[in-house]
Amino acid sequence: MEDAPDDGGHPPRAGRYPRARRGPRHPLIAALSALTLAVLTVPLAVRGADADGPTPVPQLLAFLPWFLAPAWLALLGAALARRPLLLVWGLAVLAATGWFLQPYGAPAPSGAEGRPAKAQFRILTANLRYGAATPGLVETLRRERPQFVSVQECSARCAKALRTSEMRDAYPHRIISDGGGARGSALLSVYPLRDRSRVPAHLDMPGAVADIEGHRVRLQVAHPMPPSLGRTAAWRVELDRLRAWSNARGTLPTVIAGDFNASQDHSAFRDVLKTGLHDAARMLGNSRTPTWPARTAPPLGAQIDHVLLSRPMVPVDGQFLDLKGTDHRAFLVNVKLF
Repeated sequence: MEDAPDDGGHPPRAGRYPRARRGPRHPLIAALSALTLAVLTVPLAVRGADADGPTPVPQLLAFLPWFLAPAWLALLGAALARRPLLLVWGLAVLAATGWFLQPYGAPAPSGAEGRPAKAQFRILTANLRYGAATPGLVETLRRERPQFVSVQECSARCAKALRTSEMRDAYPHRIISDGGGARGSALLSVYPLRDRSRVPAHLDMPGAVADIEGHRVRLQVAHPMPPSLGRTAAWRVELDRLRAWSNARGTLPTVIAGDFNASQDHSAFRDVLKTGLHDAARMLGNSRTPTWPARTAPPLGAQIDHVLLSRPMVPVDGQFLDLKGTDHRAFLVNVKLF
């Protein structure tokens, strides 16, 4: 039997036996993860406060669904760096993003397709990008034959094309502004248009009341200024004017269609909906289908082109269309008026 080592009867000294080594903590990865989470937390907090915040928060909010990708990367970085607080933070960011991704508003009533309606029509909204997509719009009108058309960024080229004899025959009732470039807009109709009006804005937003075989429907083009970096004041003001116009619209069934330069994650857009309007895309189950920028939509982008309907109108189907020459996707909706 071997003799026990002589330790003089004293207990082992602290540090006599080496501690098990822990894995590396990767401080750089931790710092990058914290920075990513901080950038995502600010717009999420603003969204939770039902506000839009200063630049660059409104711009970031347009792409809120895509917060999931950097949030997952930040969570992975927190795990690699062995930082429990970062892990909790990352989970909170993911949970908040998932919460805001839930569809907003009410879906279309079931069975609307088969119910008899007072009238039925199709409306198309399209941003032509300074008129570059004019040929694509004309071809789409020939193919789809919508009864109403809301056109944004209708340049002089666009206005000329819409004034041809072919387009006059197809849409004898129209409002075409010659603002040029992004300022021009158009509202085309197969039905008579009365009580013409405009919502004051930098970009033309005409409106009118259509007489659909004895049933009156109020139509309004939407095209507020975009929330450019450092220049969000006009965007807020013009969305608020659309809200005020909708709030004072009276009892007539109402459609607002166009490029709102805002998504469901913008408070200023949700304020428009609070006046009693419903987003046709949401009612059809497509509330997150991107419409801009067209090059990356639908895999990546934001839904900023909308058709909003008041009761008793219900969308029964719709489709997003790609027009050559524009950075927006057009939206075509089939609507029933009950």
